[in-house]
Amino acid sequence: MAQLEVERVSVAFDGVQVLDDVSLTVASGHIACLLGPSGCGKTTLFHVVAGLSLPDAGHVVLDGREITGEPGQLAYMLQKDLLLPEKTIADNVALPLVLRGVPREQARPRALELFDTFGLAGTADRWPSELSGGMRQRAALLRSYLFSQEFMLLDEPFSALDAFTKADMHAWFLDVAERFGTTALVVTHDVDEALELADEIFVMRGAPQAGDPTRIVGTERISCPRAERSGFSLTEEFLEHKRRVLALLG
Repeated sequence: MAQLEVERVSVAFDGVQVLDDVSLTVASGHIACLLGPSGCGKTTLFHVVAGLSLPDAGHVVLDGREITGEPGQLAYMLQKDLLLPEKTIADNVALPLVLRGVPREQARPRALELFDTFGLAGTADRWPSELSGGMRQRAALLRSYLFSQEFMLLDEPFSALDAFTKADMHAWFLDVAERFGTTALVVTHDVDEALELADEIFVMRGAPQAGDPTRIVGTERISCPRAERSGFSLTEEFLEHKRRVLALLG
């Protein structure tokens, strides 16, 4: 497990200040959500954290080691599963191991060891086109986990799913995260999703194109145990959290 620290990150594009002095810490073993409206700069911050772009100011630190501008240090899962259509599910999932130099005949069995745990039993030799959206996301998440078991960045991973599948995926993801002690930062613009998944929510607000750079305007800590999240949305505690988060979003 790993701890991530984002220290005073600022980013501007073509003279437009997108992020201004953004800082956050994701504690080891926690799931944190980065919540904000579309277009406020959440993905820009993710690109900085993932090392895909450099900030104009600030640092990204993983377990005390600076990783600013170093891609490949963290697993990064996008909204689209990006499974390769010409490869079987097993070969798709094993790809991070192969890219790291593990021979294919060893990488595939190592990946298959986790198929049952990730709800992928019986899919190893199937093609991505044969799987449902939820199953494809499970495969993508396992692939990300094999890339980096320390820390995962998830960019709206469930937003393309229907409401029923999304609810199932939330419960499944929390179970897997609890089992493996996963540390993750999840970006979302869905308040309910953030409340259902997170141990801590970082609320972002801003309108960069209107001259208001995005900042983290507050945090909300969720104490409800992960094992009890299935009925959490029906409680008064959930509504109190939601009222506070909506107030921060303005």
